[in-house]
Amino acid sequence: MKNTRLKRQIEFIVEIDKLKNVYRQTFLINGSRKENDAEHSWHLAMMAILLSEYAEEKKIDILRIVKMVLIHDLVEIDAGDTYCYDVEKNKSKKEREKKAANRLFRLLPRDQGKEYLRLWGEFERNETPEACFAAALDRLQPLIHNYLTEGKSWIEHGVTSGQVIARNKHIKKGAPILWDYAEQIIRDSVNKGYLVK
Repeated sequence: MKNTRLKRQIEFIVEIDKLKNVYRQTFLINGSRKENDAEHSWHLAMMAILLSEYAEEKKIDILRIVKMVLIHDLVEIDAGDTYCYDVEKNKSKKEREKKAANRLFRLLPRDQGKEYLRLWGEFERNETPEACFAAALDRLQPLIHNYLTEGKSWIEHGVTSGQVIARNKHIKKGAPILWDYAEQIIRDSVNKGYLVK
């Protein structure tokens, strides 16, 4: 191939197909199996488009949010999925993911690699309105899945309502209305026995 830019882009596209083989602890809503990272990222992109009206900041860049949610877990191709309630694995998560981000985004042409690395870092820092909203969606999606599977993953890992509240209260920073909804889900999950207090 003569076009080296296109060659690098295609190589990146081929590499990120591996995301379909990274499985999360979240079950599909039908409970049949655990979702993979590609399914999770697609779901978040759709949520970003559908739920953008609930963002705390009203003038947000939806395309930037969609890009963030589509690339934020690409690092798990190398670093693997780290379950949010796994205290031990979370100790090395940042280092593993940063190393993965540097490798993966260097596969792209320089301008795109820099942009993707910047977007990934923005998501991780959770400081801009776009990153806060993207992070809110990233936390809400598995919460909905856990609720609709009657706490299947929570029960499997012995997760408590206190852990779920601590993990997800940051939803409020990006989307207070979605946090109100999340709190209802958590309360109802405790009442129905999906989550222990």
